[in-house]
Amino acid sequence: MEELDITQLGEERPAEDADAQLRAILEAIVYVIDEPLAAHQIAAALGSPVDRVKRQLDALVEEFTKAEHGLSIREVAGGYKMATKAEHHEAVRAFVKKLTPPLKLSLPALETLAVIAYKQPVTTPEITQIRGVQGAGVLKTLLDRKLITESGRKNVVGKPILYKTTKEFLVQFGLKNLQELPTLKEFQELGNLAGGEPDGEARLPLQPNLIEMPPPPGMEPDVDEEPEAEPEEQT
Repeated sequence: MEELDITQLGEERPAEDADAQLRAILEAIVYVIDEPLAAHQIAAALGSPVDRVKRQLDALVEEFTKAEHGLSIREVAGGYKMATKAEHHEAVRAFVKKLTPPLKLSLPALETLAVIAYKQPVTTPEITQIRGVQGAGVLKTLLDRKLITESGRKNVVGKPILYKTTKEFLVQFGLKNLQELPTLKEFQELGNLAGGEPDGEARLPLQPNLIEMPPPPGMEPDVDEEPEAEPEEQT
């Protein structure tokens, strides 16, 4: 029978304890942060090797997939964020619904956001051409909510401003990157929800990362959008 080397056990134990302590610290950090942070950002703040931090973050991601956890840790917008699990979505949503109003975007805002998300970078005239209606007030709302941002100017006559989606857009919609954008059909289904709403607003299905906190500033129901101008008739 092979003899067990007790000296090696003594060397491994401190390393295991150190990893467990780092994992606990990372769990606390991911819990308290408002914005997703990348492994290298956390490593720099802690003064720890990035590969070690990444390894323990991945261990946390795996740990929180277990059924006994109501939360998950996953990568969102290039960083790590804690959120409620999808299977508990309805129960938590019903609870939160009693505490805060549902997050809403008007149908024009949702349509404009979809155009920008899929065509970015895109100018106001291009958005108007696609939607068939002007919407300066809608763009202002999306800018105020930090869902879109200016992205330079297009090198054409008049040099119109280009718009693109932001990191906040990824966070609010629970997307890791733009490759995870929903299909156009899914965006249309969101738009169809607005048809049954008396106030003409599309009620967005809450993503797990949105239902753990009250609506952030700027995500309250729309009340201040300027009315959209109907396209002029061609004569």
